[in-house]
Amino acid sequence: MARFTRIEVALRMKETGLVPVFYHKDIDVCKKVLKACYDGGIRVFEFTNRGDYAHEVFNALNKYAAEHAPEMILGIGSVIDAGTTSLYIQNGANFIVSPIVNSEMAKVCNRRKVSWSPGCGSLTEISYAEELGAEVVKIFPGSQVGGPSFVAAVRGPFPWTSIMPTGGVEPTEENLKGWFKAGVHCVGMGSKLFVKDGDGNFDYQQLTQKAKGTLAIIQQFKG
Repeated sequence: MARFTRIEVALRMKETGLVPVFYHKDIDVCKKVLKACYDGGIRVFEFTNRGDYAHEVFNALNKYAAEHAPEMILGIGSVIDAGTTSLYIQNGANFIVSPIVNSEMAKVCNRRKVSWSPGCGSLTEISYAEELGAEVVKIFPGSQVGGPSFVAAVRGPFPWTSIMPTGGVEPTEENLKGWFKAGVHCVGMGSKLFVKDGDGNFDYQQLTQKAKGTLAIIQQFKG
């Protein structure tokens, strides 16, 4: 069962402005990455449904988060069907993110009052997703869909829409300024956030600092 309500998820996404998007098959790596992000001030984290036994890694990571990062809202991304949605909700996912709009997924999430953020690429898809109960919609891939100019254009006729772009988001002042000035609710960020050392291993201390710095940049442009 989700530890956080869908309202809490939407509010925390807005408050912090950043949702890391991450997958690794090694649970120990996942734990260290999540904790490094948590220590850097991040409070919403999207684990992606990739690779064999991803749900088992997520299950272990969610238990770890509850004990060692109790304020972290852990959700699952890259989910495309109702069955997988149910599986992750049973494993305690606090939110479900999808690259597509799937009404059956919406029904599963709504029955359990779990936050659902579907991927949209047009006003029609955004409107349909909101009709199905999505509070925060995802645009993916953000840069290919149209970038910040697409967000600004959408929020003309749809000023109530809460948008989270993923893809094309970078931890730089110039990039983040463009997205937040356009009116995004928050941003999803993948590999650009996760610092590695010269040997290709994750640098957890530097990741914490990168998270702190990125959140500080976002706070300049929110509102």
